[in-house]
Amino acid sequence: MDPIATIRYHKDTTLALLLAAQERGHTLYYMEIQDLHLDQGKACAKISPLTVHEDALKWYQLGESVIRELSELDVVLMRKDPPFDNQYIYATYILESAEKLGTLIVNKPRSLRDCNEKVFATEFPQCCPPVLVARDAELLRSFHEQHSDVIFKPLDGMGGTGIFRCRKDDPNVSVILEMLTETGESFIMAQKFIPDISNGDKRVLVVNGEAIPYCLARIPAKGETRGNLAAGGRGVAQPLSDRDRWIVAQVAPALVERGLMFVGLDIIGDYLTEINVTSPTCVREIDNAYNTNIGATLIAAIEAKRTP
Repeated sequence: MDPIATIRYHKDTTLALLLAAQERGHTLYYMEIQDLHLDQGKACAKISPLTVHEDALKWYQLGESVIRELSELDVVLMRKDPPFDNQYIYATYILESAEKLGTLIVNKPRSLRDCNEKVFATEFPQCCPPVLVARDAELLRSFHEQHSDVIFKPLDGMGGTGIFRCRKDDPNVSVILEMLTETGESFIMAQKFIPDISNGDKRVLVVNGEAIPYCLARIPAKGETRGNLAAGGRGVAQPLSDRDRWIVAQVAPALVERGLMFVGLDIIGDYLTEINVTSPTCVREIDNAYNTNIGATLIAAIEAKRTP
């Protein structure tokens, strides 16, 4: 995970998962991405015994670190936030080495590599708004002219960073495309703007193919088009709609098949916009609103998968 000392106690999903695992009697160990290494082809890490607490002033305690082979662990949760760069990919190779020896990695390393959070959603066109992935400025401008009101975004970001809305006759389209595509060197996504963003960008959590019955609608701040909490959005927990459940049903079989046990679908209005596989969030907010225990649901699913 990212440094545990700097997480936001009241909102951090990884902490919720750790608390649930500890409550169910599991022994916890902590590592950051730089602690991973391959030694003579064996996946190893510098790990520290970890105890977590429901205490906003002191939520964790670390023991003395030791180097161990990851194959000695039953389960590794990969909860490193994007950017999804080469360093992230190298980490999945190391985790995959442990997976081959029987350690369960959540989510599956190969699927973390294969399932880009923006592009993966396009495998379900029946769920998506009009969308284009390209690096050619002419194609991207043509998409904008066709749909008039468009969102442009990079393929490797998170938290709403680098997202631009371009309305009809926007004079900045060319410079935005130059910047995002790095003058035609990088693929980006163009997506028709969905006006229902005013009602929130819903985060729907899926555990082993089953939807949590409540989601968090992230409603944009005044003057914003991004609902991301990191961009100032306001979270409102609410039950899933029938359309939300239909979208989950379309996507869930592929998630299970690819070993993606914990996933966050982003849904705006009637449309699927992203599939978050790296470090889905919003558990604490939903738990607080509806007295759920999503962490326990995930840990129970992991236990069931580990049982022969």
